[in-house]
Amino acid sequence: MASVSVCGFDVNESPLEVRSRLGYLPENNPLYPEMYVREYLEFVAGIHHIKNVRSRVEQMIDLVGLSLERNKKIGALSKGYKQRVGLAQAMIHEPDVLILDEPTTGLDPNQIVEIRNLIKTIGKEKTVMWSTHIMQEVEAICDRVIIINKGVIVANDNAKNLKSYQHSQVVKVEFDKVVAVNLLTTISGVSDVKKIGDNIWLLGSNADMDIRPKIIEFATANQLNVLTIQKDEQKLEDIFKKLTSG
Repeated sequence: MASVSVCGFDVNESPLEVRSRLGYLPENNPLYPEMYVREYLEFVAGIHHIKNVRSRVEQMIDLVGLSLERNKKIGALSKGYKQRVGLAQAMIHEPDVLILDEPTTGLDPNQIVEIRNLIKTIGKEKTVMWSTHIMQEVEAICDRVIIINKGVIVANDNAKNLKSYQHSQVVKVEFDKVVAVNLLTTISGVSDVKKIGDNIWLLGSNADMDIRPKIIEFATANQLNVLTIQKDEQKLEDIFKKLTSG
């Protein structure tokens, strides 16, 4: 069995040492709704044998923005504040690595922004692993992206590099007249054609070149006027589909 090291400890030889350095917030945040916020965090701190429990709990309450809710029962909190409690319990023992599984699921837009900002702040000091299928979250939060397909890593890079995967490019173009699909596919370098509006098309290419000049040449040859033409940056969702389909 291959040796895997986390935080300087071998996972097989020192599993408890590794676990003690990890913080984890699962998708289904396991909280005790009948407990008060401060009471619950003191309970978690006790499990981790933290010294100066009250001081550490107050520190975490301030960090995750629970000051106004500290004396409430967890069951009375909104989903957003429950997520904050979950983050506080995951970080209370000062882990080196924080693992978050779909932490913004079920939150409203305002709560999502608040949690994003909180995670960005935490990420300045700790390694944060964010597991999600929502690519907008990845683009908004992550410095590095790992895409896994059926247990195999199929991409490991920053978001900018992933968007240029296989030199793919998409050009959005609007003509002044109707154009047949079969004509558009004759443009040099064009591999995909998609209509998105009246005479508006997305033309995709896997060629390592800018296809816009070829589109202009095509328009001139076919007595078409190009009303608008611009590169349409690939989204991470498109890259995810390419790497995980089939």
